[in-house]
Amino acid sequence: MLRIDVITIFPGLFEAFCDESIVGIAVRTGRLEVAVHDLRDWTTDPHRTVDDSPYGGGPGMVMKPEPLVAAIEALAGPKGPERTARVIALSPQGERLDQVGLEGMVKEQALVLVCGRYEGVDQRAIELAVDAELSIGDYVLSGGEVPAMAVIEGLARLVPGVVGNPESIATESFQGPTLEGPQYTRPAEFRGQAVPPVLLSGDHGAVERWRAEQSSEYTRRRRPDLLDTRGAREREKQS
Repeated sequence: MLRIDVITIFPGLFEAFCDESIVGIAVRTGRLEVAVHDLRDWTTDPHRTVDDSPYGGGPGMVMKPEPLVAAIEALAGPKGPERTARVIALSPQGERLDQVGLEGMVKEQALVLVCGRYEGVDQRAIELAVDAELSIGDYVLSGGEVPAMAVIEGLARLVPGVVGNPESIATESFQGPTLEGPQYTRPAEFRGQAVPPVLLSGDHGAVERWRAEQSSEYTRRRRPDLLDTRGAREREKQS
């Protein structure tokens, strides 16, 4: 079982998320445990303060190091070889998340996801208590809660036994070097557009070849960078 602890100042955002869909299934079947913690529980002042104005001036507020480090160490232990969980901060400055990264993360027994807010987190908290920073894309959100949810859902799908048909994971976009191609279901014709005849032929070999061709074409037109990355990896293997 994979355990994920989430540190946030908005724990209510995760209530429905953890009860519904694939994440809810993973939690209810005991294959995934998600515990959400309010960062303010580790504050020591009457106002439960988690942020302050930045040194050097500038807009916005910065998350204070004291409660954040205390929360992380309470859940994962001090940074070092005896730590009981890998601590990941969701941040625009982090390494970009991809499917390979998720496949590596799901092998961990325990994770702590830190949801930043405001202008960011005091750098001392990052250096003292965080193992890695992770971004879900080149854009800015109001906080790390939505990125944390993306990570949790991506991991839930990879936990063995959560997805009913494991083959559906193996054939999806980003599981290999190309995107998944187009999909069709009933009716066979809709508003003058027919399902490609090969999918109705019953010839499984022809269907697989068609899907492979469509996958390559989709990738070439929509994400040629993935093909460039694949080529670079193959050249690296040969060198």
